Formats: sequence, structure tokens, C-alpha cells
Amino acid sequence: MILRTLILIALLLSSASTALAAPEGIGTKTVRRVNAKLSKTLASKTKSTKQEGKLLKEARGMLGNFLNIEELGQRAMRDHWPTLSKAQRTEFLSLLRSLIETNYVKGLRANVKYEVSYLGEKSQGEHLLVQTIVKSERKGRPLKIEIDYLLSRSGETWRTFDMMTDGIGLVENYRAMFNKIISKSGFDELLKRMKTRLAAMSN
Repeated sequence: MILRTLILIALLLSSASTALAAPEGIGTKTVRRVNAKLSKTLASKTKSTKQEGKLLKEARGMLGNFLNIEELGQRAMRDHWPTLSKAQRTEFLSLLRSLIETNYVKGLRANVKYEVSYLGEKSQGEHLLVQTIVKSERKGRPLKIEIDYLLSRSGETWRTFDMMTDGIGLVENYRAMFNKIISKSGFDELLKRMKTRLAAMSN
């Protein structure tokens, strides 16, 4: 479920066709701006491995500025965060960032065209919920996916710390998975599995 969610969100970010469905607030403008920048950057053609590496590094930088991995990770590790040392927290967040960004970049480079409707946004306490619908086709049949972004203020900007596909969020998915692994095998096993997964994705 987590991998499917990440791939769907990555495809959303790679879409070149969008449809405006409601007046835009600051949250919607933020999401749209990031989508446009990432789509433009990753649509660029490269002629060498060096150029490709530079392009992907630039895209990961954009994504890193938009995704608040620290908040996402802490929320997902809510039940265990107080017991972790500073070194454990740092390593965990670094691995989580690499996993998510690598998934995004792979999806973005697929250059799949989707039509995205921005439906507006609403306040949820101190957060903003930006609602979107992605329309495409799968095996010749119409496909409609609801993808919502939950944003929080970070200094002078807004960043997302959770994204929900058809009502199911990354934080919720990660928390369930992390809790299951840690309860059964411990935190070190979680880090081991994350490293193994990252190595497999990077090959």
C-alpha cells in the first residue's frame, strides 16, 4: 500500500495537464508551484550519466524543500520517538528521506500524463488540506484517484507532511508498518530493512 501510494503521488507530480476547479488559496498555490517546477525539471532530456545525476539531484532538492520529512517521520514514529537517541533519530530520518525521494524521482521520470483537478483547500486547525483529483486511464478504463496534501507552516512557507490517496495517508501507513516491525524485531531491524530497500531501489 505504501509503495502504491508513493507511485500514485509521484505520477500526480509528473502530470503535464491540469484543470483548475476552484479559487486557489496559499496551500493550493504552493502545491501547484511545486508540481510545475518538478514536472519541468524532470521532463528535461539528458545525454550523459553526469547530466542525469545532476538533474535528479536538483529534483530531489526541490522535493526536499516541499516534503517535511522530519514532521512526517516523527508522526509516523509517534509511539517510539521519545525512546530513540539523537543518533537513531538522525539515521532514521535520513533513510526515510532517501526512500521517499528515490520513489518520487523514479515515478516522475516515467513522464506519465494525467489530468489533475485542484478542488480547493480547507483549514484543519493550524494545517491546510489541499484536495485534488487525478484522472487517467488504466488498461483502457477511466481511473480517478483522490490525492490530498496536508500542509503545515514552516517559517515563511508551507510544506506537506502527509499525503492521502483515497483517504489513506502516508503517516498512517508508515506508522502501522513501523510499529509492526519494531514490536516484533526491534528498531535496528527496521533500519536494516530500510537500508536493504534503498539499496535495491538504487540499483
